Amino acid sequence: MSGVTTAQDDAPAPAAVWLKWLAVAVAVIVLDQASKLWVLDLFALGESRPVTGFFNLVLVYNPGAAFSFLAAAGGWQRWFFVVLAAAVSLWMGTMLRRHAGQPGHRGLCWGLTLVMGGAIGNVIDRFAYGAVVDFLDVHALGWHWPAFNLADSAICLGVALLAWHELRQGKGEKPDGRGQS
Repeated sequence: MSGVTTAQDDAPAPAAVWLKWLAVAVAVIVLDQASKLWVLDLFALGESRPVTGFFNLVLVYNPGAAFSFLAAAGGWQRWFFVVLAAAVSLWMGTMLRRHAGQPGHRGLCWGLTLVMGGAIGNVIDRFAYGAVVDFLDVHALGWHWPAFNLADSAICLGVALLAWHELRQGKGEKPDGRGQS
């Protein structure tokens, strides 16, 4: 591949291929929401239950973004993050439709799908609860990583896959993983 984009590269994927990726995003949303409903049913706000010596389940609400960024901002951030996540999800859906089914773009499609599913899962929380439900608490030596959820995990994994895809492309690899010839 010469790095030149052709009209064929920008053509939308067939609906069957694109819908399979959307089904993965829906699965992320369903698993995320089911896990949150389970925790909401079993835990009181702030309650923590040890699972291992380094992992607890805990129920907390995060009105901010990652690591509680802007959590104390007064409420405007709820709608800011809803609009931001909706815009990013629409853009990622467009990118997914464009690249689904293209050889060598599987990592890109996984990344887009996971970020989109996670973002929508957290948007649902913002509408339903006014904040994101977090419940996974990893800790060591008295230090706790900020609580997170399955949607956050999907977003992080998706971003890592997107970065990996871009790094591969930047090193001159063909989308199928082979080096330049």
